[in-house]
Amino acid sequence: MTSQTASNLPSPPASPQRPLPSDQAEMQSTNDRINLNVTGMTCAACQIRIQKTLGKQPGVLDASVNLVTGQASIRVEPGFVNPQGLIAAVEKLGYGASLPSEKSGALEEESAHEAEQSREYTKMRSRALLSLGAAVMAMLLSMPLMVVHAGHGLSVDPFMRWTMESLTPSLQTLFPWLYALDPAWLSFTLLGLTLWVMAGPGRIFYVRAAKAARNGGADMNTLVALGTGAAFLYSLVATFFPGFFLSQGVSPDVYYEAVVFIIALILLGNTLESRARRRTAVALRALAGLQPRTARVVRNGIEMELALEEVMEADEVRVRPGERLPVDGVILEGRSEIDESMLTGESMPVGKGPGDKVFGGGINRNGSIKYRATDLGEKSVLSRIVGLMREAQGSRAPIQHLADKISGIFVPVVVVVSAATFILWFVLGGEGAVVRALAAAVSVLIIACPCAMGLAVPTAVLVSTGRGASAGILIKGGDALQRASAVDTVVLDKTGTVTEGRPSVVEMVGYGNWHSEELLKLAASVEFFSEHPLGSAVMARAKLAGVTPEPAESFQALPGMGAMAVVGARAVALGNALMMQEFSIDVTPLQKKVAQFSEQGMTPVYVAVDGELAGLLAIADPVRLTSAPAIADLQGMGIRVILLSGDQKRTAEAVARKVGIEEVVSEVTPEGKVREIERLQLQGSKVAMVGDGINDAPALAKADVGVAMGTGADIAMEAGDATLMRGDLSGVVSLLNLSRKTLHIIRQNLFWAFVYNAVGIPIAAGLLYPAFGLLLSPVIASAAMALSSVSVVSNSLRLKGIRI
Repeated sequence: MTSQTASNLPSPPASPQRPLPSDQAEMQSTNDRINLNVTGMTCAACQIRIQKTLGKQPGVLDASVNLVTGQASIRVEPGFVNPQGLIAAVEKLGYGASLPSEKSGALEEESAHEAEQSREYTKMRSRALLSLGAAVMAMLLSMPLMVVHAGHGLSVDPFMRWTMESLTPSLQTLFPWLYALDPAWLSFTLLGLTLWVMAGPGRIFYVRAAKAARNGGADMNTLVALGTGAAFLYSLVATFFPGFFLSQGVSPDVYYEAVVFIIALILLGNTLESRARRRTAVALRALAGLQPRTARVVRNGIEMELALEEVMEADEVRVRPGERLPVDGVILEGRSEIDESMLTGESMPVGKGPGDKVFGGGINRNGSIKYRATDLGEKSVLSRIVGLMREAQGSRAPIQHLADKISGIFVPVVVVVSAATFILWFVLGGEGAVVRALAAAVSVLIIACPCAMGLAVPTAVLVSTGRGASAGILIKGGDALQRASAVDTVVLDKTGTVTEGRPSVVEMVGYGNWHSEELLKLAASVEFFSEHPLGSAVMARAKLAGVTPEPAESFQALPGMGAMAVVGARAVALGNALMMQEFSIDVTPLQKKVAQFSEQGMTPVYVAVDGELAGLLAIADPVRLTSAPAIADLQGMGIRVILLSGDQKRTAEAVARKVGIEEVVSEVTPEGKVREIERLQLQGSKVAMVGDGINDAPALAKADVGVAMGTGADIAMEAGDATLMRGDLSGVVSLLNLSRKTLHIIRQNLFWAFVYNAVGIPIAAGLLYPAFGLLLSPVIASAAMALSSVSVVSNSLRLKGIRI
């Protein structure tokens, strides 16, 4: 085992540090953020256009738009940006935008978002079904026309040629009257049916393409509108002037059925994609649906059922067996087992009794309990989790930048390729060149899919953060996931991280004229205001011993060292050796006892009164049962594990031995922890810091990935990139596993999205025709386009079922 103390740490040059979120004024960012709900986006090109436009607005520092969640997050200079101006900029591009309701919290916003998604999906499904019905009718009406024109030259569209050859004998037997109809009547009927589809179910493509064109942009709708528009205009000429085509030796085929099929298949693809995208957010919807709508409240001895928004802080809430807890609170009466799996991922119910905290959304498994309501609305744990998840799922991973750059120029490049394809076929196509040129150009426009690239990253991030939440791991978005996938070193705080964080005072040693009972009373008086786990241990021992703390003044916490206060005109200090050294207090008389406690893994806490040593408290904090297996798993993944503690060397080493950690850095202040993280980073390590206390927050912010234990202080959770709600180191193993598998899925998505377009577009242009005589049908191209996006989302959905 290697070990070093703070005094041996080198001090590397300062390096840039990620900002530390905090409610402390000196740590607050000078920037502000505006969130918008954006509607009407259909592909990555839409997302890029909106993102660039918002980024160019005066006072905007940067903007991030998420195609999957339909959210825009804009970082602005406070006081310089009017949100209505941002909304107007988005609407000018042809999209919808709105601010989240001021009255709604994260839970209400998610419910509203889910309702809007459901309405949009229902509309899309109706459009798809109507257009598919029209497509089948168009195909049937086209069969007799193709037979009539077959004598003038075979139809170029391979799909329709195959359909005609396969189905004509059967259709002639079943519907002989269909083949007896006037071809002109069939053409005009197809024209009317196609116009109805273009003006009805398919209208959205043309409206959005027109809006994009008016603003100098192009997106997936542009490709669909150009492709189907060209095929429709060609068919229109063939309908009214068939003699012109016949005079040129070309069959006057119409492509009405292709237009209808293209619109139908793309709408079907959008519907399937929407359905799959809704499945990616199932974890978030499940969380949002956990909170009951009403609560059973006891006021003035009368039990009544109230709407949740009518519950007030300090109300007494009664919950019977089998019911969900409506709000957060502290138990007053009764004992029960509470299922908190939705928050922690822990499948086993947790025993709770008077004085224990409970959280809204949990299930009361057996006994009846009464508890006092504490945190309501946006302050509740469930609402905060939903809010964090919404932010995380709306974030962007750095790996997405490549897809964004390509998507930004993708549509114009495809239009140019389509035009070039038409010209080449027209010049070199020989007999029937015009028809072949049109088919190839339309196929190029239709098969190109910017959607797949736009969905490759955000869908994986959305599913992954949901999968993490179901396991009690809250991840702050794609950036954190990507950084976590590269971690090769994990640095662990000791108290509350490797250990239970529920220490107890097991021995008290007085020095000089001080007795242990007096030490305990003074210590409890100082720690009465403290939130540190060691302070809680002192208070618990005082309560057990029936000791009442005296009023204390001038309380001051010294992170990494201890605490001090004035108790009855006496200056009392509690802390470690560093604190005693800071105040020049000689601790050598108790060194033998300190060594004895430390060898047993206990933490020695010195007590000094008026600058003189008064005694010693020995505090034991049991190691978590899951720590050693989790650390073994991390080491099995090839990850270097280091214990970083403010505790004295012997105590830290004793704990490290119990859990199998070889490297120990002890006796470090919060600043020393930051320096140790910097030292590891300068060596080239990608560092994850795991901690739970206020003194861990700077190190959590400095690390490549900060992982906060959910059982710890709020400031640590704010500074971290991920929070383990279960307070269990096995969550670190799950986090790193999940991040690695997510990046693997993202790379697969990007690879196939790029390959699809790199292979599909040349084939649609006719690359295989010279060697194999194969020319892709626009109908097949539209089906391929629809399936490409669905395949990317479906691949991301695999993350829902992975073992982490």
